[in-house]
Amino acid sequence: MAQSEPTAPLDGPGAAMLDALFSQSLVGLHLLDTDLRVVRVNTATPAMRDVPVEDVVGHRVDEVYGLLDADEVMALVRGVLDSGVPLVAHIVRAHRRGDPGHQYFHEISVFRLETPSGDVLGLAVAVVEVTEREESRAREVVLEMTREHVGRTLDVLETCQELVDVLVPRVADIAVVEVVDAVLRGDHPPLAPLPRDVPLRRAAFRSAAGGGTGTGTGTDADAPQAHPLGDVRALPGPTPYTQALSDLRPRAVASLDEDLPWLAADPARARAIRAAGAHTLITAPLTVRDTVLGLISLYRTRQGEPYDEDDVSLLLQVADHTALSIDNARRYTREHTIAATVQRQLLPRRPSSHPALETTPLLLPPDSGGQWYDTIPLSGARTGLAVGGVVGRGLHAAAVMGQLRTVVRSLAAFDVEPDELLARLNDTATFLAAERATLPTADPLHRQALAARFAYAVYDPLTLTCTVAGAGSPSLVVVHADGSTEVRNVPAGSLLGSEDKTPFAATAFTVPEGSLLILSDTPLPALVASGDADALRRLAEQHRGRPLEDLRDDVLYALAGSAEPGPTALLLVRTHPFPADRVGVWQLPDTPTVVATARRLVRDRLADWGVERETAHDTELIVSELVTNAVRYGSPPLELRVINDRALTCEVRDGSASTPRLRHASVADEGGRGLFIVAQLAQAWGTRYTPEGKIIWTEQNPPPG
Repeated sequence: MAQSEPTAPLDGPGAAMLDALFSQSLVGLHLLDTDLRVVRVNTATPAMRDVPVEDVVGHRVDEVYGLLDADEVMALVRGVLDSGVPLVAHIVRAHRRGDPGHQYFHEISVFRLETPSGDVLGLAVAVVEVTEREESRAREVVLEMTREHVGRTLDVLETCQELVDVLVPRVADIAVVEVVDAVLRGDHPPLAPLPRDVPLRRAAFRSAAGGGTGTGTGTDADAPQAHPLGDVRALPGPTPYTQALSDLRPRAVASLDEDLPWLAADPARARAIRAAGAHTLITAPLTVRDTVLGLISLYRTRQGEPYDEDDVSLLLQVADHTALSIDNARRYTREHTIAATVQRQLLPRRPSSHPALETTPLLLPPDSGGQWYDTIPLSGARTGLAVGGVVGRGLHAAAVMGQLRTVVRSLAAFDVEPDELLARLNDTATFLAAERATLPTADPLHRQALAARFAYAVYDPLTLTCTVAGAGSPSLVVVHADGSTEVRNVPAGSLLGSEDKTPFAATAFTVPEGSLLILSDTPLPALVASGDADALRRLAEQHRGRPLEDLRDDVLYALAGSAEPGPTALLLVRTHPFPADRVGVWQLPDTPTVVATARRLVRDRLADWGVERETAHDTELIVSELVTNAVRYGSPPLELRVINDRALTCEVRDGSASTPRLRHASVADEGGRGLFIVAQLAQAWGTRYTPEGKIIWTEQNPPPG
């Protein structure tokens, strides 16, 4: 140690200054010897006014003052004595004599005293009470934590649990949050005052003694509670709880003693208060715009001091933030519920059945509102397979989904090819996007672009072909009956509603009987070679003979384990052989006499199927008119096909691409009534174009059996 300069003896003005500090300074001054005993102490500080000097001098500070962390403080002080390194502005907590129920904060600074020769004389300790500052700082910390941690999710129960996790043990030893039960369902909260019969659900609970999360696990479940989590009941009254929900003012009860008359009104809560040893209470309503969302109740059991006005002010600020978070979650729940309801109403109740096809859908997630699937019966025993998803969530996405699904159904009825259907559907989506762009700038939808993914396939069980096209990046996985798998390359197209004018493309391929198709509106990272190849192999090995719903679960589990974002809509399709005895196909010569031959062929086949006489007669007449038109206006080759499926279908194919037109002939006209007669006898009719020409088809009520 460097040699210090000699100092003048402490007498005269120096001694007077030292006496003045110890007798008049409001900063607590203590001189300690090397045994950490008090040698001298000033008497002007508030803490010393109630403590006689003789009770302090000659004693260690931990023997005189009620230090809450005495061992830690004395270790720090001893460290200064040993090392000479000062301890500056360290916060300690203590109880004052005569006031053991309240803790005070002090800021201490400790310095070692040495002689000029380096001999250690003791310690100088300066003490400043900072209780008000530290309590204010602690309240700010609670507010900051509330803003940061409460309301991170759009879930009412999670928000309530986040709140009690912040408040315990910083503000309370026990915290309870009860929420109006209707709020959890997304309904509008009731206006204040809250009617007595409105039920509240115990949404969150936390106890410092339990230290758990309030989820009913761990020691928190053993903490005394008036009612378990999830319990729903109206609050008995009058009590401070019901009064707070009546006039929307907090209530602070300084002493929860047995003589409080309102405890008898709520025996269950009174028993929990006594069992927990709670001695003080503060309860405040959760309110938004004069509506009641719930109630916060805080209790102290370990912390001795009762709640004061500063605590009330803090809880009101915390309650305001929490109420807004709960209301946001309620609004989300309401919109989410409405969107899910709309989606359920817009989606088909179940996929349509077909002798050669069974399907089951998978939506991920199942209630976002914007995804859809559809299986559309088409002419010629074919089936349209549609999956799609609107970008976005909620009610607006569900509404757009309903519009697009309706358009898809309408377009499919015209027997257009998948790529043409997507082009026309994109026109509709572009129109809807343009309408959205014209909304007022204040409307949230004005800033949201309208876009949708979509995949559409047509499966023909008679030719065993599947034609597919998509908007976005659709995918199609085919698992063959022999266990082999392949990922078909579906042409990618722009999202529906985009400004990209690139034409959509379709691809056709053969699908053997007994195959499993997985059609998705987005890539399948967990089922393709770039993802979990084992998942696809297991699916191929296990799909034979298993219900399609079980396979859907397998696909779901495989997708859930993928690190990549998965699809939003899937359709699982299993193909079966079409019964050969339920279809008749004949090649016809291009001669006028072929009409009689066609009538005879159809008559015999319908008799084999057991079709009733009236329906068979109508079918003969339909075939007669269709074949006559093909001979007169079409070109060879001619083909007649009847199908006994979900409807009795008649098809006449010819090599001409000319469009037939329904005419309304006048009384004097000798012809022009063929298609008119067909339209009257059939439930539906239409024209389907092929690369080789066209097919005119009709459908009648399905035959018995």
